[in-house]
Amino acid sequence: MSLRYYIFLKDVLILALTAFGGPQAHIAMMFKLLVDKRRYLTELELIELNALCQILPGPTSTQTITAIGFKIGGPNLAYLTLLVWIAPAAALMAMAALGISYLEEQGISLEFLRIILPMAVGFVAYAAYIISLKVVTTKTAVVLMVVSAILVYFFSSPWVLPVLLIAGGAITSLRFKQHPLEENKQLNIQWANFLLYVGVFILAAVLGATTSSLPVRLFENFYRNGSLVFGGGQVLVPLLFTEFVDFKRYLTGEEFLSGYAIVQALPGPTFSFCSFVGSLAMRRFGVPGQLLGSFVATVGIFLPGTFLIFFVIRFWDELKKYRVVRASLEGISAVSSGMVVAAAIQLYHPIENTPLNFGIVVATFCLLMFTKVPAPAIILSGLALGFVV
Repeated sequence: MSLRYYIFLKDVLILALTAFGGPQAHIAMMFKLLVDKRRYLTELELIELNALCQILPGPTSTQTITAIGFKIGGPNLAYLTLLVWIAPAAALMAMAALGISYLEEQGISLEFLRIILPMAVGFVAYAAYIISLKVVTTKTAVVLMVVSAILVYFFSSPWVLPVLLIAGGAITSLRFKQHPLEENKQLNIQWANFLLYVGVFILAAVLGATTSSLPVRLFENFYRNGSLVFGGGQVLVPLLFTEFVDFKRYLTGEEFLSGYAIVQALPGPTFSFCSFVGSLAMRRFGVPGQLLGSFVATVGIFLPGTFLIFFVIRFWDELKKYRVVRASLEGISAVSSGMVVAAAIQLYHPIENTPLNFGIVVATFCLLMFTKVPAPAIILSGLALGFVV
């Protein structure tokens, strides 16, 4: 493996340890490190890859950085990129679940986490601002962003997201004649990864319906969620709450929200929250059971998106030569920006609307906007204030 690949994996590890705030904030950091500083790819290429990942189910930032690894060094580098990106957050969330279990056994309050939630809203609001600056550049895009934000806010069903993304892409695809015509368009589609995706989906569903093994059923639960969720971790969280708290009662509401607060305080993919949920779902089997629960949940939630991005990325460069496809990316990017705006508002709702909490949101946004205070320092300050206040 060449020196350039090692440097790239080191940069991925840096992002995995410092990228706070969810997929939109992650993309903003990828622009800064991978485009502006390292120049592994152009700004337009990153925007296009992110738009592609927005229309696929699964963890958007994970698929994007995996696709970047594939673009730079092929499938082997992409696999290593995926592991380096998800391992730190998944391991930390597994440890957090063990810690929560211990604290509850000792009767210790979890109130020290309460300041993290409004800080997370500030991170998402800043991400919405940064991403919209880069991708919303026409009047049509502005309209699509505003309309999608309103619709996502009032209609929170996960099925609204792919419909809006497809509709946004369809609207701007009508302007395909504004893009130059390119020749040599010849799609060579390799179906192996798509067949793997479908095969595992069917096998997991059959085993989940016929077995009493909790690890197998957990894998099916998370694989199914990872196959159907569009829009990133903010969309996944309410679905997990409904399934694992309201319906199956593997976790209490307090435990679930505490884990969500912790994942906002950690860098890396928001989908690593599943490591926490899977661990607590298996706590009656002790520490080994919790570690197994974290593992099957992490594999289950990340595997579908990995299969799909490996399927599509192999013919993406040829696919985007079609003017209709290139034109549709403007609408997809604008709609995804609107989703971020809606997510920032929606994430504030579960938080008590007090002057302190609102002030924390504004202060976090301003720190990110006007200072160079690193994200880890902001998050650690929030945790320290939680202990003091």
